[in-house]
Amino acid sequence: MKKKITLPEILACKHGNKIPTMVTCYDYTNARLVDESDIDMILVGDSLGMTMIGMKGTVGVTVEDIIYHTKHVVAGAPNTFVVGDMPFGSYNVSIEEAIRNANRIFAEGGCDCVKLEGGADVAPVVKAIVKAGIPVCSHIGLTPQTQALMGGFKVQGKSLEAAQNLLDSARALEEAGAFMVVLEGIPATLAAEITKRISIPTMGIGAGVGCDMQVLVAQDMLGMTEWVPKFVKKYADLRTVILDAYNEYVKEVNQKVFPSELYQYNAKIDGLETLK
Repeated sequence: MKKKITLPEILACKHGNKIPTMVTCYDYTNARLVDESDIDMILVGDSLGMTMIGMKGTVGVTVEDIIYHTKHVVAGAPNTFVVGDMPFGSYNVSIEEAIRNANRIFAEGGCDCVKLEGGADVAPVVKAIVKAGIPVCSHIGLTPQTQALMGGFKVQGKSLEAAQNLLDSARALEEAGAFMVVLEGIPATLAAEITKRISIPTMGIGAGVGCDMQVLVAQDMLGMTEWVPKFVKKYADLRTVILDAYNEYVKEVNQKVFPSELYQYNAKIDGLETLK
């Protein structure tokens, strides 16, 4: 059985130690599978809005949604470091409200840290949450909660000015006390440069091999959806496996070959013919 990775061990990956890996997970059953694997970390992301609830984006996800899914993931993966996402609206009203919501996700969800999107503008929020005693993972680059301001899900940091802004944000978040920062949807060369220039680990998603760690959405990497982003490698084709299983089940039921004697209770009951 694996041992849960600790925050100091995550920080140590900056010095060439083991490279931690993370996947998204939103339910108990899949959390148990992750816990039995070599995966180090789980993100209970607001991406659950799309993958689990059927929303078009992440904006409608609530604190209650995150807490509900996080506590079940924590129950299923006691040996895996769990990150609870702070959804849209939970930290952009006031610092006091941000601390209150971070407290709820951390305490009621039972996760090991919280994550929130935003650059230098949210550094004061990060600092306050850390001061309240909660470890914080930051998230810059393509930030899905504010993708409307970016014109959609587009690669960020493609100009020198934009690259400098992302580096400045990473530094500001580091200074605020974040222990790691997710780099999403930015050029690999920029991600590698940011990784070299800050002392906290970077977690890449669509940001190249130069990041200290990597994360993927489980449904994408497992091939449960037909379309995946360019940066995703499908390590399995579960969509086909699941559809084939469903259709084979329907076929066997219609052909009266399921359930066979192997899958039914066969106790003998004397006198059944006398039932009225």
